[in-house]
Amino acid sequence: MPAVTVENPLTLPRVAAPADAAPRPVLAVSTAPSGVEGEGFPVRRAFAGINYRHLDPFIMMDQMGEVEYAPGEPKGTPWHPHRGFETVTYLLDGVFVHQDSNGGGGTIQNGDTQWMTAGSGLLHIEAPPEELVVSGGLFHGLQLWVNLPAADKMMAPRYQDIRGGQVQLLTSPDGGALLRVIAGELDGHEGPGVTHTPITMIHATLRPGAEITLPWRPEFNGLAYVMAGRGTVGAERRPIRLGQTAVFGDGGSLTVRADERQDGNAPDLEIVLLGGRPIREPMAHYGPFVMNTQDELRQAFEDFQKGRLGTVPAVHGMGSEGPGGA
Repeated sequence: MPAVTVENPLTLPRVAAPADAAPRPVLAVSTAPSGVEGEGFPVRRAFAGINYRHLDPFIMMDQMGEVEYAPGEPKGTPWHPHRGFETVTYLLDGVFVHQDSNGGGGTIQNGDTQWMTAGSGLLHIEAPPEELVVSGGLFHGLQLWVNLPAADKMMAPRYQDIRGGQVQLLTSPDGGALLRVIAGELDGHEGPGVTHTPITMIHATLRPGAEITLPWRPEFNGLAYVMAGRGTVGAERRPIRLGQTAVFGDGGSLTVRADERQDGNAPDLEIVLLGGRPIREPMAHYGPFVMNTQDELRQAFEDFQKGRLGTVPAVHGMGSEGPGGA
């Protein structure tokens, strides 16, 4: 990790917040509990326990792995439904094959992102390819759920396959950080992900001792999740480490710093920065459905049970199908 990098970051465009940008204070730092998803792969629940008013428009995020599978161990998810939101799967290490009931799908690996707008609904499966199951190997990624406003919840489903080489690469003024803009905009530089809900998603790698202060849209919220390493967040330098999420308050810039000494298995600080314009609509969320009302949730379950979200292609068996999944 990470899969997408450059030999000399100083060849990239440099970004920094203007000196007069109001720094965002750190409101809280929380530790993600561990769990199991799909057919049994380990996850950290990055947003567990954080008030939704700080997350909106993000719903949940799981760090999948990092895990070194022995031969025969790699796991995925069974067929499962989605409606009313977008799933973003960012794979740092390993390979995942995804398929849906509309005939869509593909393969992502080593820095690729699969952005699925579930919209009105579909059935979906994600699994390692057979050769990876046989060989075993390293698996590490993130899955983020992004809410859709009521006006877009029943739109037609769509995919975006974003290859690692397509992300916008930037650096800090001293070259100590590599910034990968996956979606949204940072200081006028656009990432490839097209979003219905305005958001920014960045994967930053900071070398030991490096610091970034980035401009951040005042109307967006601000979140930071550590995938590896340790450092501090905010001008007040609040400590943060692997598996922790920082919630930022209002302002026009946010600061992250890597500790001078990192863990032996994590030479750099690897952190995901998220911001989005809050939707501020009622949310009814249960399992794989994110709607605005309880009646809409009941309708989603009824539509799933009656096959209106699609059917599993004949080449696959449903196995342990049902509401839930990644």
